[in-house]
Amino acid sequence: MLCHDIHGAGARGRVPLPGCVLGDPGNVLTAEVCRLFAMSGGRRPLSARFWLLDAPDSLTAQSHRNPDGTGLGTYDLQGRPVVHKAPISAFSDSAFAYEARTERSTTFLAHIRFASTGALTLANTHPFEQDGRLFAHNGVLGGLSELDDHLGEDGGSSKERPTRSVSSL
Repeated sequence: MLCHDIHGAGARGRVPLPGCVLGDPGNVLTAEVCRLFAMSGGRRPLSARFWLLDAPDSLTAQSHRNPDGTGLGTYDLQGRPVVHKAPISAFSDSAFAYEARTERSTTFLAHIRFASTGALTLANTHPFEQDGRLFAHNGVLGGLSELDDHLGEDGGSSKERPTRSVSSL
């Protein structure tokens, strides 16, 4: 695995992330983890097209390295969450491209998945919606059985339990 923290390195140059092996410095290197994008426009709906599609390292471009799922969460004009997602790459998902071009919202939450665990299913694709909130995470969530015990039987179905458990904190 080749990866560096290129965002927090500043003038120090590339900083290796834990568990990573340094490679050819001419390569564009990234960690093998999911990628998240969030943007708030305040009260005025806006477009996230540039960051999702057009930027040199847009989420769509990054999905060539993170091909295991894509999702886009927004809020409609009435403030209700809207989630579009599929367990396929953003670069091959025509619905994601259409939504990224046309959606206008005060809030965007997008996710592209690098599956470190779990099947390539809709249930494992982010973002999630619960009680009017959007949620996505990066990495594997642990300790959920203890949290489920604390929440009791109303913690949701097994399919939604990890999200419900974490967002209940």
